[in-house]
Amino acid sequence: MFLCYKEAAKLMINQGTGGKIIGACSVSGYRSSPMLSPYSVTKWSVRGLTQAAAMEWAKYKITVNAYCPGIVGTPMWDFIDEELGKYEGKQKGEVIKENSNKRIALGRTGVPEDVANFVSYLASRDSDYMTGQTIMIDGGIEFS
Repeated sequence: MFLCYKEAAKLMINQGTGGKIIGACSVSGYRSSPMLSPYSVTKWSVRGLTQAAAMEWAKYKITVNAYCPGIVGTPMWDFIDEELGKYEGKQKGEVIKENSNKRIALGRTGVPEDVANFVSYLASRDSDYMTGQTIMIDGGIEFS
C-alpha cells in the first residue's frame, strides 16, 4: 500500500492537477477476528497510512481516503466462512449466515455493488472536501 500510494502521489504531483488516492481497507482494520491477525495488521496500517498521506499531500490538492468493506458475498468471504467454520466447528455457510443475521444492522451480506457505489463516490467530485478518512461500508456491523 505504501508503495502504491507513493507512486500514485508522485504522478499526481508531477502532473500538478491534484487527484484522489483511494485505499482498500477492511472492517478488520477496526477489529480483528480469530485466524485473521496478519490480515488485520495490514488493514490497521492502511488506516494510519491514509491519514498520514492525506496530511502530507493535501498541499498538492491530493485527497487520500480508504474504504472498509464488511461481509461481502465474494470468493474471499466464502473462504473465510469455510475456515472460520472449521475453527468454530460449524458447517460451511453457517458463519457467514450467523454474522449477517446477528451482527449486520441491515440484516444481509453486502454485495460487490454496495462497495463499488461507495468507491465511485470517493472518486467523484462529491468527495472533494474529504481527506484522511477510512470509512466503513458494512451495513452497520456491530462488534461484540
